[in-house]
Amino acid sequence: MAAITYDTPELLAEFANRKGIRYPLLGDSDSAMIRAFGILNDNFPPDHEWYGVPFPGTYVVNEHGVVTAKFFEEDHRERYNTSAVLVKELGIGPGGRIAEVETRHLTLRYSASDEIVRPGNRVTLVVEIGLKQKMHVYAPGVQGYKAIEWRVKTSPGWLFHDLSLPDSKMLTLPAIGETVPVYEGRFRMTRDITFGQGGAVRPFLQPDETLRVEDSIYYQACDDRVCYLPQTVPVHWIFRYAEHDRERSPEPLRRRPRASPPKPPAAP
Repeated sequence: MAAITYDTPELLAEFANRKGIRYPLLGDSDSAMIRAFGILNDNFPPDHEWYGVPFPGTYVVNEHGVVTAKFFEEDHRERYNTSAVLVKELGIGPGGRIAEVETRHLTLRYSASDEIVRPGNRVTLVVEIGLKQKMHVYAPGVQGYKAIEWRVKTSPGWLFHDLSLPDSKMLTLPAIGETVPVYEGRFRMTRDITFGQGGAVRPFLQPDETLRVEDSIYYQACDDRVCYLPQTVPVHWIFRYAEHDRERSPEPLRRRPRASPPKPPAAP
């Protein structure tokens, strides 16, 4: 993993030492690499202090240097967290707190790609379900049965994105002559959540500066003989909230705006 910015190596070294960053920060002070990727933010004129900054985003490349995925947001204040990208692209399990709930039909484990969130962060919520022997749950699109649902509790402090589900399998039920989409064994559901800016989030902070996000998982399970009553399993995530680092680097390291080109002489 590496980050590329339009800042100088000296400024990046100061920032990395101050924040304890251990992955490479690459200084592209003339924005040559930024231009090569086609992501130069041309909304700023050449004499603006932010001229040369890229549209923020994340690229995933393979061992041959080929881009396999990219993540960009329309609002520059919103960013995919690196951990969320790893969960999406590589299936890497979140490294933080994992909670577990067991019911008669399944074991449900839930976690998040990140435990610390800042304004505009886009985080991936993960729910992993392990069905017990001979059990299945219904996938979206089933007719006449209750499909599994991830029911969100909306809030002005954050935005839920679309649910991501794996492909289901078709199961034939000889006793009733039906073929239906189901999940069996183990499967994973994910849903992204983007936290709002500070003013939108602060009203929901707990006294210990944490945020609590509450949802529920609704499902109907069946085995080879019986379809059971639908169940609702409450789930929740606790995030530590932190503001962005707004400390300025020392004056000698700060970027200087380019001088405006001289104006042509006025016509006589």
